[in-house]
Amino acid sequence: MGVELRGEHLVVTTASGTFSADALDRGTKVLLESVPPPPNTGTLVDVGCGWGPITLALAIESPGARVIGVDVNERARELTAHNAHSHGFDNVQVVAPDAYPDGLDIDCIWSNPPIRIGKEALHQLLTTWLNRLAPEGVAYLVVAKQLGSDSLQRWIAEGGPGAFSCERLTTDKGFRVLEVRRL
Repeated sequence: MGVELRGEHLVVTTASGTFSADALDRGTKVLLESVPPPPNTGTLVDVGCGWGPITLALAIESPGARVIGVDVNERARELTAHNAHSHGFDNVQVVAPDAYPDGLDIDCIWSNPPIRIGKEALHQLLTTWLNRLAPEGVAYLVVAKQLGSDSLQRWIAEGGPGAFSCERLTTDKGFRVLEVRRL
C-alpha cells in the first residue's frame, strides 16, 4: 500500500489483524498534519504503533533520534520493523511494552492510543507511558471527540496519570490532538 507520511511517499506492508490495515486512518492523519516536528535527537516513541505510520513519520522527521515503536500485537511489531527496515530507517527499534528499556526517558511521544481497550486499561496505559516522559518531554495524542477526547483531556489535566498539563492543540475532522507536558 502507498502512503504519504510527512511529505514522503512510502510503500508499506500491512495486514489484517492490525489497526487500519487498509489505509492511513483519519485520526493518525490529523495527528501527523498538526503536530510540530519532533526533536532531532533523543528518544521518540509511538505508543500503539500498529503497522508503523507514526513510527515511520518520526523516523523521517528525526533521523538522528532513537525512534521506538511499541505495540502489544506481535504482528504489528513485525510489520513496523519490516516497514522501517525496507525504507532504511536504521534508527527505529520496535518492542513489546514489557521490553521497553528500563529507565529510558522519552523526549517525545506521538500516539493514536487504543481508545477502545476501555477506560481503565487506557488510563493505565497512559499513566505508564506519560510518566516515562523526560522533564522537558512532550506527548501528542489524537483522540476522536465522540470517543471521549474531552473527558480524557480533563482526566490528564486533573492529575489522573500524575502532574501533567493537557492542552488541546487542534480539532479537525472530529478528532482532537492533545499536547501533554509535565508540570
